[in-house]
Parts: sequence; C-alpha cells; structure tokens
Amino acid sequence: MRPLITATLTAAALLAAPAVIAREKLAPEAQLEKLLEGRVAGEPQKCIPLSATNGSQIIDKTAIVYRSGSTLWVNRPRSGAESLDDDDVLVTKLTGNQLCNIDTVELHDRMSHMYSGFVSLGDFVPYRRVKGD
Repeated sequence: MRPLITATLTAAALLAAPAVIAREKLAPEAQLEKLLEGRVAGEPQKCIPLSATNGSQIIDKTAIVYRSGSTLWVNRPRSGAESLDDDDVLVTKLTGNQLCNIDTVELHDRMSHMYSGFVSLGDFVPYRRVKGD
C-alpha cells in the first residue's frame, strides 16, 4: 500500500509543477517592457491631466503606469520606488487639478489599509502605439 501512496504523491507533484512554473511573475523591468511592447516613448512631461486618466498600474519597485485613452504614461518616481508594490492602493496628494512631478503618492496595503510607504513622482513619459505602415 505504501508504494502506491508514494507513487500517487509523486505523480501529483509532477503534475502540479507546470502550474507553479506557469504562474511565475516576470521581473519588474520585464513586466514593464511587456506592457510597453509596440509603443514608442514621447517627450517627458512635468504634468498630466488627472481627469483624463482612466486607471493606473503599479510595477513593483519600478514605476506607476497611468492610462489615458490609448496612451500609457510611465512615471518612475524620483524617490520611494522601492516601496512600490502591485498589491498596494495609491492615495494621491495633488497640488492642483493635474498630476505633476512635484506630487507625492501614499501607498496603502490593499487588505489592511495600513500605510506602507510613499513615492515622490518624477516626469511622465508618454508611450503611444506605433502606427502600422
């Protein structure tokens, strides 16, 4: 009976291995690169209109990507990037009606809502899709 149990457990472990490998997360820079695939960087901007943004995404320890229509605005914070965690919620402190490179963003844990850090924003680099020839 014991060899049957051992064989069953071994088979189960081998079958589960591809599922674990398939769920591996890309390194932050690779994740950002994949997100920006097929896009070209434009001139960095000091501010973007917050009312035109329709979402944001945190790239762990790297950047915040804001969506505005088909444009992705990448912000690599001047300080605090090491606190960025894609499981956090962004709480933005604005100095006006735009999101600017002088603004700060607090990070709060999604589950506990506890403060987990902050970042000082940098310039916003627009990435737009390359038009086909």
